[in-house]
Amino acid sequence: MNLEYFIAKRLITAKDYKSSISAPIINIAISAIAIGMIMMIVSVATGIGLQNKIREKISAFNGHVIISNYDNNQSEITLSPISKNQDFYPKFKSVPEVSHVQAIASKAGIIRTESAFEGIIFKGVGNDYQWENIKEYLVSGRLPNFSGNVNLEVVISQFLANRLNLKVGDSFNTFFIKEDQNQLPNVRRFKITGIFNSGFQQFDATYIIGDIRHVQRINKWAPNQVGAFEVFAKDFGAIKEVGEQVYEKTSSTLDTKTIIEKYSYIFEWLQLFDFNIIVILVVMILVATINMVVALLVLILERTQMIGILKALGANNWLVRKIFLYNAFYLIVRGLFWGNLIGISLLLLQQHFGIIKLNPENYYVNQAPVYINLVYILVLNLLTVTVCFLVLLIPSYIITKISPVKAIRFD
Repeated sequence: MNLEYFIAKRLITAKDYKSSISAPIINIAISAIAIGMIMMIVSVATGIGLQNKIREKISAFNGHVIISNYDNNQSEITLSPISKNQDFYPKFKSVPEVSHVQAIASKAGIIRTESAFEGIIFKGVGNDYQWENIKEYLVSGRLPNFSGNVNLEVVISQFLANRLNLKVGDSFNTFFIKEDQNQLPNVRRFKITGIFNSGFQQFDATYIIGDIRHVQRINKWAPNQVGAFEVFAKDFGAIKEVGEQVYEKTSSTLDTKTIIEKYSYIFEWLQLFDFNIIVILVVMILVATINMVVALLVLILERTQMIGILKALGANNWLVRKIFLYNAFYLIVRGLFWGNLIGISLLLLQQHFGIIKLNPENYYVNQAPVYINLVYILVLNLLTVTVCFLVLLIPSYIITKISPVKAIRFD
């Protein structure tokens, strides 16, 4: 029989345990651990969730690596064409980490309706376009089909649809300015087949997606000429390495840029979340540890006579220390149980009902996304237990300084 565990268990299950002087302090310590665990789980889940969601949205509209011509154009519009006859298209065989390549072309235009007008960028795509990336954000209608003859079907953002008072099935005129401004603009009358809402204001307020052949005809390009290529990597974590490999394997006349480089201000902002998460973890573990130290000291003070009797009966210091460490471990586990239960429940509620809303102009998402992973939850629990346990070894050292004779007389 494990004597230390037996005594610790008897102390925990004793009737006077909950009514003792230390009971309020013990409850505070348990609550501190529970609240700390809730804060850690929620902060990590929402921090990683927001990072992943924003990365997914940027990737959905841009790919992971963009291959384009070298020019001084800083806008989203493609000016000079690239031939589709490239070694890396349609399959980038020389870079195994690439999962997909698609051709696109962009053209600036103005949508004019009876009551409003909006400047937009028409993103032309072909039958190689990976619609699965956009399908998640489709709120009404369907996706267009560009596998047959050129058609006038487009998908438009809910933001633009609301501003222009348009809905699925409506048609609208779009004017594309020619290079020679003295000439009349090209006009296309598109039909809305679907409306998407990514929550990413920068894209929702700008893009409509349609057939690339319209851009080719307006720009008087050949059928095998496009504006750029969007490359998707199998693993987002390896995007920098893939970007370097893509750069090495493409022609010297072509430029390559990862979305991390293109949207550096967004990804630098996302990196701040890592620092914030670390700060929260340190603070929460520190608070939980301090409360457990206080609780353990009170437990030792309350059981001073018991310590003296055990020492008088021949118990060594380490045996007595382990009794109180077992007791402290029980309190930590109770706090972690409630912390995990409440924390995971809050995450599931947010995941399924989206209770907490965010301003997409500031956070690029409509609601706080969460990332639930049992691995990081387990790591947080192990980290909390380990740190608390190691720190609690220090106050338990006080037991070695307690004299049996004085402890028995202690009142």
